[in-house]
Amino acid sequence: MKRVVLLGPPGVGKGTQAGLISKKYDLLHISTGDIFRANIKEGTPLGKTAAGYMEKGLLVPDELVCDLVEDRLTKDDCENGYLLDGFPRTVFQAERFDAWLAARGESLSVVLDIQASNDILMERAVGRRLCPKCGKSFHVKYDPPKAEGICDNCGSELIQRADDRAETVSKRLQVYADQTSPLVEYYKGTGKLAEVEGSRTVPEIFEDICALLGE
Repeated sequence: MKRVVLLGPPGVGKGTQAGLISKKYDLLHISTGDIFRANIKEGTPLGKTAAGYMEKGLLVPDELVCDLVEDRLTKDDCENGYLLDGFPRTVFQAERFDAWLAARGESLSVVLDIQASNDILMERAVGRRLCPKCGKSFHVKYDPPKAEGICDNCGSELIQRADDRAETVSKRLQVYADQTSPLVEYYKGTGKLAEVEGSRTVPEIFEDICALLGE
């Protein structure tokens, strides 16, 4: 049974790799966003408490985030293992989660940290273009449309999302680095961290991940 945590900055391809990992190893892919939404929708006590913070524009406290994740991991569909995406985000969350696992006689299998330089991440994000009509995405360098600025599918004019503008991407990368570097150091200290070079193709990255996870 594998218990995997996935780390990596915005735009490094975590979502793509998470899909491949969960399919190959039959692991449930769990994101904190999904847990929050499910609890709020179902009106659980934890969900109502989380919603109270979110409605005020406040961050959900670490303790409550841990409560939500731990509650989710006790469900039957996690019995074959899971892949956590977006948790832990802080050293406090990581320490508490390790203690929770230890109390159950369990531990993480590995923490996969997919990394790429900010230059590469910036190029990937800033070059993205989206069709507002049919939703197809392109990239000015890696997957350009046949006619510049025009969607191959429906002929609509492509747009650049506000999230993909250089200043926004730069800010998100800085926030991620500030928040996550202590977490990376923590997992290095526990011997669970495995660094994966994320500047290559999707198959090459996945091949490395499979070598780390084994069969």
